[in-house]
Amino acid sequence: MIGADIIIIGGGAAGLMAAARCVGTGLKVLVIEKNRQCGCKILLTGKGRCNITNYSPWNDFSEHIHPDKSFFKTAFYHFSNYNTIDFFESIGLKTAVERGNRVFPASGNSHDVRDALVRYLIGKKEIMLLYSTEVVAVSKQVEGFDVQVLRWAGGRGGNDASGAEQLHCKAVIIATGGLSYPLTGSTGSGYDFAQNNGHSLVERFPSLTALRPQYQDKRLEGMTLRNVRLDLMVNGVMVQSEFGEVAFTDGGIEGALGLRVSRKAVRALSLGQKVEVVIDLKPSVDMQQLALRITREVTVFPGNEGKGGESRSRKAVLKKVLKGMLPVDMIDAFVDSNNIGASELLSLRNLPLRLKTWRFRIVGYVGYERAVVTAGGVSLEDISRKSMESKKVHGMYFAGEVLDLDADTGGYNLQIAFSTGVLAADSAVKALLT
Repeated sequence: MIGADIIIIGGGAAGLMAAARCVGTGLKVLVIEKNRQCGCKILLTGKGRCNITNYSPWNDFSEHIHPDKSFFKTAFYHFSNYNTIDFFESIGLKTAVERGNRVFPASGNSHDVRDALVRYLIGKKEIMLLYSTEVVAVSKQVEGFDVQVLRWAGGRGGNDASGAEQLHCKAVIIATGGLSYPLTGSTGSGYDFAQNNGHSLVERFPSLTALRPQYQDKRLEGMTLRNVRLDLMVNGVMVQSEFGEVAFTDGGIEGALGLRVSRKAVRALSLGQKVEVVIDLKPSVDMQQLALRITREVTVFPGNEGKGGESRSRKAVLKKVLKGMLPVDMIDAFVDSNNIGASELLSLRNLPLRLKTWRFRIVGYVGYERAVVTAGGVSLEDISRKSMESKKVHGMYFAGEVLDLDADTGGYNLQIAFSTGVLAADSAVKALLT
């Protein structure tokens, strides 16, 4: 039986940072990772660039935390976004602050983030990384924990398991992640470990994911709108309003704004509520100003050119007007989505309204296979915010996405992982050394 002072289950962002915090403590720490390498999900974050944190101060940062920013406050101040930057700089990873206070590795390569963490741990006598090893059960004993594992000689999921093995530790940190990006090994096993040890779970659902409109126009796929406003409507009531960038993909409506409102949208859809996304294509001008602009553009319509001529000419004028307001490749899809004729759409009553309220009925969303993060998880009521230790099981700690704690896109979720991982590790170390 292999023994350790602390076993960390999961070699992702939270688990690796927890292990890094244990360096120099003199305690024997074992990180168990089911994949052949650590940090697989880190490689996918920030579209392969890894947005490691956000540089904003707490008052701004906290507005992006769900569902309970006050729970996260202790962990954040224990190991803040500034601490994260200082740590990575200290281990040789240069960082850069970009638009929206988002912090990336200066190289723009997520591999450098993962590799810096792993490189820091390799060779440290008190840290052991155990790959291709799947934890199947965690049980509390009179002293410490038994952790049952299954080793895969050829990597997770193969047919060459070497059989079950039992490990023992004095404290355990569960940092297994959630359900998002299952190809990276996120299977939700941490929820089972929590539930089997008496913890409650909050309903889980995909967040930071694409929203599927009722009618998805393939002509929009690959297009991006910048500097627009997006309102999320639930049962006809506006519940969230955001400004920034919207992208149309094969999954539906994404971009920073689509992802940001997806948490409330997915939750509303699961409750059977009516969900709409309303895009204001010209948020810097009001309806009246927009009408005056259109009036200047439309000075006179061409005369009747025979059967259907006026309709054709008005459609041409409409497209000419829209060329100054929309990406050219988006115009046809915009016109068709409004489901009225060119003459009616071109009226000073309709066109400003449609430009400022481009509506999409949302009927679905992309699941965990592409969702950035899992909302819900281990109930925060069962966890001490001061230590990340379970209130149910002494010596059991939780960190990262396995908790019912998530955030908007922009570096906030990785900071949750780093902060809670550090607080869990520091708390476990303190408990074992005092």
